[in-house]
Parts: sequence; C-alpha cells; structure tokens
Amino acid sequence: MTSSLISLSSLDDKYVKEKSNLNSEPEWMMEIRNNAFSNYSSLPHEVSPLYKKYSDANLLYPERVYLSQGTKTYAPEEYLNERIKELQKETSILKIGSSIVHSNVPEKLLKQGVVISDLKSAIKNYGSIIKDRLNSNQLNYTEDKFLALELSCFDSGIFVYIPKSVIIDESIRIIDVLAPDGTSSITRNIVISESNSKASIVQELYSNEQSDNKVQQSLFELLECYVGSNSELEVVTLQAMDEKSTVNFSNRKAFIDRDAKMSWYMGLFGAQLSRYKIDNIMKGEGASAEDVEIIFGVNDQSFDVTSNLIHEGPNTRGRVLSKSVMKDNSKSLFKGMIKINKNGKSAESYLAGHSILLDKGAKSDTIPGLEIETNEVRATHSASVAQIDENQIFYLMCRGLSNEESKREIVSGFLEPLSRKMGPTIRAWVNYLMENKWLGKPLMLKTDEAMEHILEVEKSRYRETEDIFEKHYKYR
Repeated sequence: MTSSLISLSSLDDKYVKEKSNLNSEPEWMMEIRNNAFSNYSSLPHEVSPLYKKYSDANLLYPERVYLSQGTKTYAPEEYLNERIKELQKETSILKIGSSIVHSNVPEKLLKQGVVISDLKSAIKNYGSIIKDRLNSNQLNYTEDKFLALELSCFDSGIFVYIPKSVIIDESIRIIDVLAPDGTSSITRNIVISESNSKASIVQELYSNEQSDNKVQQSLFELLECYVGSNSELEVVTLQAMDEKSTVNFSNRKAFIDRDAKMSWYMGLFGAQLSRYKIDNIMKGEGASAEDVEIIFGVNDQSFDVTSNLIHEGPNTRGRVLSKSVMKDNSKSLFKGMIKINKNGKSAESYLAGHSILLDKGAKSDTIPGLEIETNEVRATHSASVAQIDENQIFYLMCRGLSNEESKREIVSGFLEPLSRKMGPTIRAWVNYLMENKWLGKPLMLKTDEAMEHILEVEKSRYRETEDIFEKHYKYR
C-alpha cells in the first residue's frame, strides 16, 4: 500500500476535515461529519449489551482496512465492460471505488426532473433539498459505531431524486464495485421520493478477490430513503461480494410519510462478514413498510442482520420476514424490534426470522422483540431455527434425487414464499445467484444461457398476491 492511503485504525479529525474540504462541502455538512466522528471514536463495535455476545463485528480488522486519501478513477475490467453494454439500454449508474464510470439517465426522465448523480455534485446543486430532509429526520449518531463512521468519513455516494407525481416504470440500476487495488469505500447514498411518486431501485454490490491477505477490503454504506406522502419506493439489494476477504457494513434508514410505502428486498450471498441494520420509521398516518430478506451462507461466512419497525404515526403497517440458509460452518444472526410509540394507535406489525441449517457446523440465532407504548394495536413476532429434515431428504432420495439435489429442493421450497413477493426478473436474479453460489461459480449477474433459462421460467410464473404475513397475526 502507498503513502496516499490511510488505515481505518488511523482515522482522525484531520482526515474528516480533508474529506470535506476536498469536496468543497458547505458548513452544515462539515458540522454533521465532525459531530458524527466524535461518536465513532468513542463507541464500541456493538452498542447493545444484549447482542454483544452474538456479534461477529470483531471479524473486522481496522488496521488491515485501507482508505484512499484522494480520489482515484479506475478503468472497468473486461467483465464490467460487458455489463456496461447491457446497462446502456437502462436507467443506470456504475461506480468503481469512489468514482462513477458509467451513467445513463434517459432524456424522458431528465425532462421530468429526475436526478441520478454522485452525491458530491448533488450537495452542490441540490443542497437545499438534501439539507431540508436531513434536518427534518435527524439521525442518532450514538446508536451505532459504523453509522457514525459512514456519516463522518464517507468518500463517495449516489443521489437519486424523484419529483412529485413522477412514475418510473423501469427499475433504476445501481452497481457498486469495490476498487480493484484493494482499497475500501465508505459511501453515503440518499434517495428522495417526493409525494405521489413511484420508483424501484435495484442495487448490486460486488468486489474482487484479493491476493494480499494483509488487506481486508470493506464497504461501509449508509443508505437513506425519504419517502414522501402517498408515494411508493422499492429498493432491491443483491450483495455478491467476494466471500473470502471482504466485509460489508450497511446502515439503512427509511423515513416514511403519510400513506407512503417502503419496500426492501434483499438477497445477501457474499462477503466474509455482512452486517446490515435496517430501520423503517413510519412517521405519517397510514405509512407502511415491508422488508423481505433471503440469506445464503457457505463455508465460514457470517451474516448479522437487524431489522426494526418503528411506528410513530397512527394506522401504520409494518412487515419483516427474513429467511436464511446456512451451509458448512456459516453463521447467521437475525435481530429485530417492533417499536410502537404512544402515537401509534391502530398499528399493525409482524416480524419473523427463520433459518434452516444444512450441516452440523452451521449456526443461527434469532432474537425478535416487542416494545409497545400504547394500546389498540396488533403486533406479533416469530422465530425458528432448525436442522434440515432427514425424513424429507430420504423421501426425495427415494424418488431418484441425490442427497445434494434433495437439499436444494428443500431449500427452494423454504425460500419460495419470499421469492414470490418479487417480480419475475428479481426472482430470476436471486435464483441465478443462489445456483451459482451452490455450485461454487462466480457471483456476478450476466446474461448467459443459464440466466435466460431462469428468466423464461420465472416470467411464466405468477407474482404472489396473497399476504404471506397475514396468517401469522395474533391480536395483542
């Protein structure tokens, strides 16, 4: 590593100031950075004493994580050039390291006022809009060490703005690839969806295998979504980073106004350690949030996912359903909290985490919780962790399947209710990544023969219309 790099363990106030000055940021952004960094320095890796004994956050080695002190542009590798050709036909943006190397926003969307750009430019050109949302939805810098890191030291980011009453039919594709030289990224992405709008964002996260075992490449991400009244925003994340040498910390915040809906769909497959924290803050009356997660771990991977439903307004509705499949010696931890505040009358909420273990070395812990400060609500949670049923394997093997094929069929049935909530294209992508991971192939979406076959199958199927959560409800 060169002298232009700094390790995560060596970050100080000077680095924070230099980042802000380099981007020519306004004083209000500098103030956010400084306040957040003071908390980052003092907070432990895991703030909650309840979760501390379960957390694998100590798999992060700050002295082996290197950040660039400047801005460097990387030429896309050959496999990414193929993706860029595909992306030319779509609303898309591709970021390598901290630099955007491809961006395509159709003229039609530009005329409607849609903005998709790097965050640095957005702070200059749309600073008043961003500042207004940040001031109206204050973040708690003390709730998580890595949230404070992302707020104070972000070196890149993407800004998406959907104006009032704009309906975007096709998905916005955002591809984020870590730098090929092994440097890590701290990124802050902001999505603002104004009232009566509708949009879907598909995010893909990748990294390259590292040959230097003294370097631990990392992606620290903060994704903020501000969902205006009566609007709908959907964010799909497919995380397919290198499982041997990469760690991924992500904080996700959704602030949801009156009668608006936020939907998260996540497929977590890559990275040595994935630590995701999703907070849905339903501020306005009638706001709703849905979080659906599919997690597949192999070898020594570790997944740590927290999903919180925070009901601040009346008549709000929240749903979380997380399913994980753990193979070999992999590990998953699911934590979730339903919090209904005093003004959350008539709230409905459901939170569930279920895990299936394919091998004796696999492990999973699920910790759901309730915190209710008012009455006239209904809320429930459920959790389960179980070994794969040997009787089911025997039954399938009696009908001609091998042991491995039987496991794959059982896993497919376990995840089926979740994938049905997604559109056919997303289902196909999830199934493609699952198939590649099971077979030990590279985790990269591309249009090959296998993908075309899966797409054809999924497009012939239906999309789930029944509420898969409703049957679990119990009145409280």
